[in-house]
Amino acid sequence: MKPNLIKEAFTLKDSQCTIISEQQTAIEAAKQSIQRSRFDLELYVRANPKFLYTLTPVPTPEKPLVAKLMAEAAAKADVGPMAAVAGAIADLAVEAMLKTGCGVAVVENGGEIMAQSNQPVDVAVAAGDEPLSRRFGFRLTEFPVAVATSSGRFSHAFSFGDAEAAIVFAKNASLADAAATAVGNAVTGEDAQAGIQAGINRGLSIEGVEGVMILYKGVVGTAGKIPQIIKLK
Repeated sequence: MKPNLIKEAFTLKDSQCTIISEQQTAIEAAKQSIQRSRFDLELYVRANPKFLYTLTPVPTPEKPLVAKLMAEAAAKADVGPMAAVAGAIADLAVEAMLKTGCGVAVVENGGEIMAQSNQPVDVAVAAGDEPLSRRFGFRLTEFPVAVATSSGRFSHAFSFGDAEAAIVFAKNASLADAAATAVGNAVTGEDAQAGIQAGINRGLSIEGVEGVMILYKGVVGTAGKIPQIIKLK
């Protein structure tokens, strides 16, 4: 991380976030946005409980904005809206940061990353106890970019698949988050190559997905536009 950047951890209930910017005002704006998104979503879910547990898309509400983003992404990926919750919260937090005039706005929320930056940003990939976990990452140089990871092996998120990691790249984190769930769900079976191909096909069929990377049974498969892969110390 560049020396002029501020990196701050922020936890609110089950939102565990890392926020990066060169301006403290942007970091505060991100925190306020995360609090607002969670509050709005909790109110909405209380009135619309199906939104919380359905594993299929739901009609898109106009308000609150966080629920709208989640439902839109879920519809594209053909999954339930909660598959996009971490990404949608990150999207809105970065949007709030940019309104402060900052040059670097990065929010990682539970492993889902949204980044808009005037300088390269390095991010790590976490895949639980897998040998490659936190050993490699990506150098992000083209923005905006979102990176989302789903896992059938270590994540708290629900997955029907068995991938160690299904990583999706897109322009916004709500879509990347929902799509990573859809890709992860498709990666199953004894044949690693066949499982990876099924996941890649699923990912590239989703409008807005730019790249897919899958780790399954020790095999790595990639397709589409992937940022530079870097080895982490």
